[in-house]
Amino acid sequence: MNSITHSAEPQSQILLNDQKYVWHPYSSLSNPIPAYEVVSAEGVKLRLADGTELIDGMSSWWCTIHGYNHPVLNDAAVQQIGKVSHVMFGGITHAPAVNLCEKLVAITPAGLDKVFLADSGSVAVEVAIKMVFQYWISKGQPEKNKLLSLRNGYHGDTFAAMSVCDPVTGMHHLFEQVVEKHYFAPAPQTGFDQPWDEQDIAEFSQMISDHSHRLAAVILEPVVQGAGGMRFYSPYYLKRVRELCDKHNVLLIADEIATGFGRTGKLFACEWADISPDVLCLGKAITGGYMTLAATLCTDKVSRGICEGEAGCFMHGPTFMGNPLACSVANASIDLLLSADWQSNIQRIESTLKQQLVQFSQLKSVASTRALGAIGVIEMHDPVNMAEIQKQFVEAGVWVRPFGKLVYVMPPFISSDENLIQLMAAIFSVLEP
Repeated sequence: MNSITHSAEPQSQILLNDQKYVWHPYSSLSNPIPAYEVVSAEGVKLRLADGTELIDGMSSWWCTIHGYNHPVLNDAAVQQIGKVSHVMFGGITHAPAVNLCEKLVAITPAGLDKVFLADSGSVAVEVAIKMVFQYWISKGQPEKNKLLSLRNGYHGDTFAAMSVCDPVTGMHHLFEQVVEKHYFAPAPQTGFDQPWDEQDIAEFSQMISDHSHRLAAVILEPVVQGAGGMRFYSPYYLKRVRELCDKHNVLLIADEIATGFGRTGKLFACEWADISPDVLCLGKAITGGYMTLAATLCTDKVSRGICEGEAGCFMHGPTFMGNPLACSVANASIDLLLSADWQSNIQRIESTLKQQLVQFSQLKSVASTRALGAIGVIEMHDPVNMAEIQKQFVEAGVWVRPFGKLVYVMPPFISSDENLIQLMAAIFSVLEP
């Protein structure tokens, strides 16, 4: 494995122009963290401009579940681009979108029978929130215009999505004065494998009871709270939330943008609790990481409630909704996932991650470790120095992108045991004093 020597090699023109013109996500232009130029990718490896190869531990923010440059997904894109790469979805339909919606209804939890295709995960959340608000307006209850979310939750970077992220840990506290104010219940404390404690739902139960006349919906990430802390909580908490929503006439939105398509060991994390939400948000892995696409599914109850109201339709319509190129690749990606014994494969990844995480308990800088499905987490006592640790990971031959106190991996599902062992050994070498 080659190593990076930044000081010895002049920066390429691409990197110089990158620093001059490009604003990267969550980055400062006054104190930029260096970017690394990727020129190609194959399988689980990224190749940098200087020839360095990195094992990708992030699935490019959790979406490239089949790895890079996959022939099946490549072929789906090539075949579709020769027919029609885009056409407006207003008044026009096409097989890739129809087939995808049919497929999503078939594989998601029961009752989610209508699909609204969107552009990105944040937009899928915006659509979900707009759906539940319009539903109650259409039902003659416009006062039900608040949401109940969970502390440590994260739902995206657009304005409605920001409003239901944890106001402190959700990365958007700067916008406290400009985002809509909603209700927040304490984060679940019962761990994924821990015995259920009914006290864990007590405050949530009180809040949904007290505010049910104002609440349009509860929104949460089922079982795994992602960017808000990489926390794994008891499926029974989710089951109780569903029961309480039904009891108090409140809709339930499940944000499975990060957890959908097998990441937790179930096809969808709601399956751990054997529940169906009223609205489901999907994104990230839906196209296997090839291009942006998302979907918001809802029940017949929700769709009818909206369409039988004053407007007579759902008041939303993205320009690139139902993009045939993205839908074609999404169909191929889902078929590819389901054609293999994906569940045994995720169990293999989880087992290997758990085995490899044992060694980290000896490090004084590490507070705890955990793994669920194809997610491995190393929680540090103190926040990491992002720029420095990123450089060290690259020099160790891996691409890992920590945040705060969390060094975590969400590897592609095609990662071999050898890939995973190399990945975790590289992380250990960086964290070891």
